[in-house]
Amino acid sequence: MPSRARPLLYLALLAGLVPVLLPFVWMTLTSIKPLPEVIRVPPQLLPAQPTLQAYVDIFQQFPFGRYLLNSVLVAAMVVSGVLLVSTLGGYAFAKFRFPGRDVLFMVMLASLMVPFQVRMIPLYLMSIRLGLINTLPGVAFPWLFDAFGIFLMRQFMLTLPSELMEAARIDGASEPAIFLRIVVPLVRPALAALGIFTLVVNWEEFLWPLIVTNTDAVRTLPVGLQAFSNQYMSNIHWQMAGAVVAAAPLLIAFLLFQRQFIQGIALTGLKD
Repeated sequence: MPSRARPLLYLALLAGLVPVLLPFVWMTLTSIKPLPEVIRVPPQLLPAQPTLQAYVDIFQQFPFGRYLLNSVLVAAMVVSGVLLVSTLGGYAFAKFRFPGRDVLFMVMLASLMVPFQVRMIPLYLMSIRLGLINTLPGVAFPWLFDAFGIFLMRQFMLTLPSELMEAARIDGASEPAIFLRIVVPLVRPALAALGIFTLVVNWEEFLWPLIVTNTDAVRTLPVGLQAFSNQYMSNIHWQMAGAVVAAAPLLIAFLLFQRQFIQGIALTGLKD
């Protein structure tokens, strides 16, 4: 790119960044304002007397700690399950030949076109029969398998040289050893990208936890935040503090794994 065009590119990127960050900045600054400043007209962006009292209040007035812990536990179950199933499935579809492989793969991809609302009632009936209603495993249950995750890992593994696996088999390595010692280390960038994708989608999931839970003991942050907003509608600074608490783990996760995430997106091929 010519050096003269770079400032224009940076200005264009900055102009696009402002409307994206402005709602989050406004939310964060509102959460550290006392209520009189929040309802002041005309509104002011910067707080005159910043305080963290809203964060203390929401944890005292509502079980936000329990909601946060539930979200973390559910996210850990879902991310672990998706990474395990997707890695195994992607390895099988990419590096093994078996009857009906391509047909099965196409059927799996076709499941991506089925909306969750169509599968919701059968999943709910299955959850009842399995005794998963109002439990954390029940909240995680529909998301433990992800067709997109298998597709992503398959596409990445197609770029791996099959000669590595063949050489290991000639040396007497077992299939589990090949998978754990050769394949998994090579697909870490894709695993990081898939893990972040899965975390973002699951962390923000609202409909299924709302349906399958009925007590605060197992509710996740999105459902808890909705109940909190309904009960404390007039305390806008409390609502903004709760929203910051809900969004902060995702931001932290991306900042910690952004290099692996970007590398995974860049290296994940679209090979047939």
